[in-house]
Amino acid sequence: MKRAGFIVLAVGFLLAAPPVFPADTNAVLAGWFAAQTNLLTWSADLTQTRTLKTLTQPLVATGHISFAAPGKFRWEILRPGQTIAVGDGEKMFVIYPRLKRAELYPLGANAPREWRDALSLLQAGLPRDRREFVAQFQVLSLAATNGCWRFTLQPRAAATRQLMPQLVLDLATNDFSLVATELTFVDGSRLRNDFTRAVRNAALDEKLFDWQPPADFKVSAPFAR
Repeated sequence: MKRAGFIVLAVGFLLAAPPVFPADTNAVLAGWFAAQTNLLTWSADLTQTRTLKTLTQPLVATGHISFAAPGKFRWEILRPGQTIAVGDGEKMFVIYPRLKRAELYPLGANAPREWRDALSLLQAGLPRDRREFVAQFQVLSLAATNGCWRFTLQPRAAATRQLMPQLVLDLATNDFSLVATELTFVDGSRLRNDFTRAVRNAALDEKLFDWQPPADFKVSAPFAR
């Protein structure tokens, strides 16, 4: 689960800025969800930075993300080593091409509740429903900094907080587009994703989200009974 978690979302980690007034939080949330209403697809290049207490230098990787509403996604870390997470709303494969291995995880109603809560992090930056978003996350603060709205969030689910107690989202102040995400884990490590060259509502090939294991791949199912 931790390896899968390391593929997903990231947050912007910038200097603290003066918080806006609570009334503005509702206004910004309303603007954000209004901007999400017509979101069908979204894709972007990403730079992922993982900071560990045991390492003097952070680990940096590059890749690409593709999303199609309501719940299809493809996260690819391309360099230095390829790792892919593909979800179609019913299942997710975490794929290690060089090792010819993959892990299969359930999504949707078939997934354990704790796993569903953790996977909500995958789409925290691209939500569709404000009510569902508020049910999953508590907004701890909102600040305006460097042309971004910065939301600091806490998962409401206790099991998710045991893995990741805080999530930060950076949204562009001009159009609410996703700029960066950052996860802070219980051990103090951080995972940041910075998104560039984002494209909204472009046609995406459905094959991006439909991966079938080749015959020479070994597939495990960590949640299988």
